Amino acid sequence: MSGKADPRPAGDGTTSRARLDRGRGALGPALELVHTGRAPTRAVLTAELGVTRATAGAVAAELEALGLIRVDARPGAAAGSQGRPSHRLALAEGGPVVLAAQVHADGFRAALVGLGGQIVATAPGCEAVDADPAKVLGSVVQAGADLLRETGRRCVGAGLAVPSAVAEPEGLALNPLHLAWPAGAPVRRIFAECVRAAGLTGPAFAGNDVNLAALAEHRHGAGRGARDLLCVATGHRGVGGALVLDGRLHTGSSGLALEVGHLTVNPEGRPCYCGSRGCLDVEADPLAFLTAAGREPGPEVSLLQESNELIRHHYDDPTVRNAAEALIDRLGLGLAGLVNILNPDRIILGGLHRTLLDADPDRLRAVVADRSLWGQSGGVPILACTLDHNSLVGAAELAWQPVLDDPLAALS
Repeated sequence: MSGKADPRPAGDGTTSRARLDRGRGALGPALELVHTGRAPTRAVLTAELGVTRATAGAVAAELEALGLIRVDARPGAAAGSQGRPSHRLALAEGGPVVLAAQVHADGFRAALVGLGGQIVATAPGCEAVDADPAKVLGSVVQAGADLLRETGRRCVGAGLAVPSAVAEPEGLALNPLHLAWPAGAPVRRIFAECVRAAGLTGPAFAGNDVNLAALAEHRHGAGRGARDLLCVATGHRGVGGALVLDGRLHTGSSGLALEVGHLTVNPEGRPCYCGSRGCLDVEADPLAFLTAAGREPGPEVSLLQESNELIRHHYDDPTVRNAAEALIDRLGLGLAGLVNILNPDRIILGGLHRTLLDADPDRLRAVVADRSLWGQSGGVPILACTLDHNSLVGAAELAWQPVLDDPLAALS
């Protein structure tokens, strides 16, 4: 049990405890339903769990006693509704949080994230990434620890997003190509050591930034409701991809699935860091766009910000438009190949790719449809990612997962 005062009437204790014992295995699934917005009321929770109304009530009450959700017994009937309105379920205000951290080519950031993917607080981002991962991760964890002291919130875990494939089970950053870190850096171990050194509680995790962006978007953003979701994004450098299959992030046998950045989309194109030529990684990222647009990257803002602003504010410039169309065509070619292999029911695009989609959605969709067997048979919806800082939110999802799996054990 939670160890907190039981809000239920004393005379009902035995019956309620028996109901909770029967529904104890439903605590995690119930919390995930509220966490992802799929159970706004107790009636919906009852139906989704397939339990009795009394058991659902006991489960909701225990999650409330754990400080994770809030049960509103007097929501008021909606206009035109009949019968007694169901209790509303919401995430608890002031509840526990996790520390989320992200490192990318142009800096790093720390945040506190609550259930529901809600960012509670963020620390100012840093623009310098040291070649020693221990220094960087120590700094970002310290920034998170400072946020916890300022807010007084309880921390139940930590998650890290990095721009590299992360090999399992060791948690090694195999190819941090756009950082000066050594290949194979044990980022999860270093991150966990920094978390413990800062006095933070809960387990620590690490994952690829685009994988985590896809996880966040599937649970809280543009990918919600998709069964087989393909996410492709370019942030500050390079191109990454991720796949959610049947509601679960697909990482392959050792965490290295869907390295889409090394699909060849221009055989005569730029040399790639992997040793090949014309990969999506170097043909459809912000640096490729700025180069094609004849712009010298400046030191004032990140490559991503500079590229986004150029497209949004100067798309009528023929040089900018031509550069954007070239990237759209290469991106579309890569997406079409992925659609032919994976047959997703939805594609979401992040970073600069989201901006390119906004600039000329018809062109991108036409390229994918023209090159894809499945696209020709009806088309795959291509949408923009909707979450700000989705890799941070995804890093938080890693840390929240033990709580979603077993709230009692995780919070005991």
